[in-house]
Order: sequence, then C-alpha cells, then structure tokens
Amino acid sequence: MADSTTLHAPWALLPEGWARDVTITLAADGTVAAVAAETPRGGAVSLAGPVLPGMTNLHSHAFQFAMAGLAETRSPSGEDHFWSWREIMYRFLARLTPDDVEAIAAQLHVALLKGGFTTVVEFHYLQADISGAPYADPAEMAWRILAAARQVGIARTILPSLYRHGGFGRPPTEGQRRFLLPPETVLDIIAALRRTAASDPLLRVGAAPHSLRAVTVEELAAFAAAVRRDDEAAPLHIHAAEQPREVEECLAATGQRPVARLLAHLPVDRRWCVIHATHMDAAETAALAATGAVAGLCPITEGNLGDGIFPFPGWRAAGGAFGIGTDSHVGTEAAGELRMLDYAQRLRHLRRAVGASAAEPSTGTALWRAAAASGARAAAQPCGEIAPGQRADLVVLDGTHPMLAGRAGATIADTLVFAPAPGLLRDVYVAGRPVIVAGRHAAEEAIAARFAATMRRLLA
Repeated sequence: MADSTTLHAPWALLPEGWARDVTITLAADGTVAAVAAETPRGGAVSLAGPVLPGMTNLHSHAFQFAMAGLAETRSPSGEDHFWSWREIMYRFLARLTPDDVEAIAAQLHVALLKGGFTTVVEFHYLQADISGAPYADPAEMAWRILAAARQVGIARTILPSLYRHGGFGRPPTEGQRRFLLPPETVLDIIAALRRTAASDPLLRVGAAPHSLRAVTVEELAAFAAAVRRDDEAAPLHIHAAEQPREVEECLAATGQRPVARLLAHLPVDRRWCVIHATHMDAAETAALAATGAVAGLCPITEGNLGDGIFPFPGWRAAGGAFGIGTDSHVGTEAAGELRMLDYAQRLRHLRRAVGASAAEPSTGTALWRAAAASGARAAAQPCGEIAPGQRADLVVLDGTHPMLAGRAGATIADTLVFAPAPGLLRDVYVAGRPVIVAGRHAAEEAIAARFAATMRRLLA
C-alpha cells in the first residue's frame, strides 16, 4: 500500500470482545495502525459486514489434500484405523513430484483462504525425491510450497521436519524413505529458508521434529538446540500422543508416556506446539499446559482418522492454550474445525457449549478468539487479533446474508461457527490486501485447472 487506508465495519471482534461501528486504520506495511469503536464511517472504505481476525492454520501437510476422499473405502479385513490409513498415504506420496506438490498446495491455499485461514503452518516432511535421495537443492519441496503460498497470497510458516526412525526402536520402512534426511541437511534447509524470510514479510521459519516415534529424545534435543541457536524465537512443533498404540509403544520402549517423555527431556516452552496430544493423562495435561505450549488440534482430521477426543475441559481448566489446523485437509474451514472441536466435547461430556466460559459465554466467540491468538503465537506470526501493531489479516462476513439478519455482537460468531451457510464468509484480507473478494480468488480458475490436470495424471 502506498499510504494508510481506513476501513469501517458494522461489527468487529476485537481483543476485548465485539464492538460496533469500528474503524480500522491500516499502515503502509499492512499492519493495523489504529482501531476505534463507536465511530462514524466518514470517508473510510465500508466493509461488507462484520469482521473477525484471520485464523492461523497451525498444522498442514499440504500434499495430503490431494488424498481427500480417496481413503474412505472399507478394507476386506474391516480393520481400518490410523495405521492402515498411513500405509495408503505412503503409497500415494510415492509418485508425487515437486510440480505436483506445488499444484496441490496452491489449490489447498485458495480453499484455506476461503475458509477463513489467513496463515498456514506447513509441517514439512515430504522432502526427499521419489527414490529417497535429497534433491539437488535439498529445499526443493519447501520452495514449491512457498511458491504456491506466494501465488495465492496466504501468510506462511514452514517447519522442515526431522524424521529418522520408523517407530520406537524400529528402522524406517520403504514407505517412509521420502521423509528421511540427515539432521545437518534439514538444518541447511532451515538456514536457506531463513535467508529468504529476511525479504519476505509473510514468511516465518521454524522446525518440526516429527514425533518421538521418528526421533529419539537425544536426537531431538540436539536438533532443537541447533535450531534455537540461530533463532531463539523459532517455533518448534511435534506430533505426540495421537494414537493409543503410540502411547503403548512409547511406554513399552521407554517406560514413559509420549508427552511425559517430551517434558522430561526437553525445555518445552511457549514457542512449542504439540500437535494432537489426544491421549494425555491428567498429569500430562496439567504439566504441558503449565509450559505455555500450544496444543495444536485438528478436530476434523482427528475424527476422520479415528484418533480420539482431546481432553479439552481439563486442558482449559489448567490454563492451556490451543489453536486449530486442518492436517490432512479433509476439512478446510476454520469454523468447521471449531464446530467439530466443540461437538466432540459435547458428545464426550453430555453437555453443550463446552468451549464457552463464564467470562465469555458465547461459544463461537470464545473459540475463535482463543484459537486465532494462540495459533498466531504457534506460527510466530504477528497476527491473530485486530489490534495496533498486528498484521491486518481480516475475515469479513457478508452483512446482507439472510443468516445474519437481526444478529449482532457475539451472536455473529455463534452463527459463523454453528450455523454454517454458503457465502457467509465473503472477503479475506492478508496484510491489509484483499485476497478473497466476494468469495473469489483472482487466480482460482488457473489454479484449479492445474490441480485438476495433476489429479487426473496421478489417478490415471
């Protein structure tokens, strides 16, 4: 932007709650310069309806988007679970080229923007070539995902992954060959990405030791220390306790449960994000929450894979922070993830509005505001709130939509999350720039055509 721009919304979700007639002044660098409530529109640009802070998608495996709908057929044995799905995933990724991944990621990123996500965190473990060897440029796959993100205009945090083993005490399998790079190579990839991030204001770089199944605590400690040595603020994400079998195998091999083992051996803090953490006991829940680490919840994928239900009430009671991601991308809408999160808790605990509290009785408002702020922290991105100094990542609803007729304040968020309606989410801004306008992305036809051609070839 050449100079500041002023926007005006009939309603806006601010850090202190919903406010009416809000003027948002944008600085030239795409951040929010000022926010004022109860103000006349004056000469400001009138937004199409209520505005919320853009959501961070804190957990993405972009290539898996192309698998959505392809792994839902019952096997002859009838024994279908996460581990059988994983074998299907290994077979699928065995053919993917860098061109394929870029095409898939671009289509995904358009869908995420339309779903209210303005930042995506790529947990990046598909790094080697089809034979399992590093590409000539080991960061080739990372560059392709970033190219897709830049084309689409979504903010991005990328986390190259360290993956060394096939399970607790087991060598890697053939299906895992494309994940395996030496630690020094992964650190070289991170260094190259950081050099690019210096001139890309929408890019942040961290790291993702895959899991305690794939990395020993000794390897993890050395890797995390090396990552933090050059960037103390680098986000670190790890899968943990997603499945009961993972917990059982960790106990059998080490005598500790996964989250307890992580906490015993690593200096986990607010810059960590523990993905899933579904099968923690009460002691692990309280101990992990006390570190300030963010729980990275992916409710639709967790439901799709039969992972289980996160101990949400206990986590929140312990002061735990959470964000949301779409993981395998069987869902791409922020509101859908929050709805699934709360509905799973309702089924588990036989009561409604589990995500709300006495301080914030609106479930939709409470979930959106908490996930947006903590997700941004997990991504190391300056967003997640409509506030001065934060990046102007905005989700604008269609104020003329019949589902919003007569609705005000917190009811707006409850409607967005629990009364989904086509076209309710209208416009999306990233760094003050509109990237979705009236439900459309400027390049979506070309991106969709490339994606369709890729899928036809892969599925031929």
